[in-house]
Amino acid sequence: MSLPLERIAQIERRHAALAHDMGNPALPPEQFVALSKDYAELTPLVEAAQAWRALITERDELAAIPAADEMHGIAQEELASINARLPAAERALALKLLPRDAADDRSAVLEIRAGTGGDEAALFAGDLARMYERYAASHSWRWEILSANASDVGGFKEIVASVSGAGVFARLKFESGVHRVQRVPATEAGGRIHTSAATVAVLPEAEDVDVAIDEKDLRIDVFRASGAGGQHVNVTDSAVRITHIPTGVVVAVQDERSQHKNKAKALKLLRTRLFDAERERLANTRSADRKAMVGSGDRSERIRTYNFPQGRVTDHRINLTLHRLPEILAGSGLDELVTALIAEDEAARLASLG
Repeated sequence: MSLPLERIAQIERRHAALAHDMGNPALPPEQFVALSKDYAELTPLVEAAQAWRALITERDELAAIPAADEMHGIAQEELASINARLPAAERALALKLLPRDAADDRSAVLEIRAGTGGDEAALFAGDLARMYERYAASHSWRWEILSANASDVGGFKEIVASVSGAGVFARLKFESGVHRVQRVPATEAGGRIHTSAATVAVLPEAEDVDVAIDEKDLRIDVFRASGAGGQHVNVTDSAVRITHIPTGVVVAVQDERSQHKNKAKALKLLRTRLFDAERERLANTRSADRKAMVGSGDRSERIRTYNFPQGRVTDHRINLTLHRLPEILAGSGLDELVTALIAEDEAARLASLG
């Protein structure tokens, strides 16, 4: 690949200038903090550039050793080793040059909704929720249900969960879209395979500073919770519905006994949905070809099929089929799909560099 050497050099000069400015003892503390943040963001790229250049220098020195030199044989062995390592060093440097999604380090809100398929779709939504909950546990992430609408037959008509931890959004963001299941329902006497679907939306969790919400823009309604939930259901007005009047976004939470806790969860969910809507608007403005990318986030796109009779899972975006359906639904096999999607996205963005 062809690296943008002048751009790399500019970044290295900027990094050196920041180091010089930070050494000024008269620098105000708030300015030092701002410079330190910029310096830290540039450091990984500069280190990758230094490692790549060191290999280039060593390669050129070894290649210059004449055949008559007694060290020529050893030099050729070392040269072969360096040539084998150079592509990885070059790729690592190129990846550092890619525009970074500022939301990658954030926690995420995961929304799963039953789609076509009636009761079977609700059961599948429950399967997906358990898959992601187990996947979260395998990464030591915190899983918290913000709201859930259980189906009478099991599973969920809708479930919204917060997944908290470092880098959650980076690993889950490609899960947004339509997930399709093909299997024989328990109620199917003839053994016919049915196709059902559920939609998944992964939103980066908003922080208080991301979205300013004016109280006068909110309509807050309280009502009695309904459905499964124990003795407190239909006893107190603990459920909360919040409408954001300017956008029409509505969220409702009834999972907690406390009206105060339900309101806090609802505000968290509202803030996240407003933040995601603004991110999507900006992304569509900046990139006309966004939908061609793996991470387009188009929630109407069929992205994956879970075929029970054949025990396989196929991700249609990257044409990858794994015959590991039980492990994937158990969460333990999902990493292979996630890692492949991230690699495909990186490859597409690297190709766009030049």
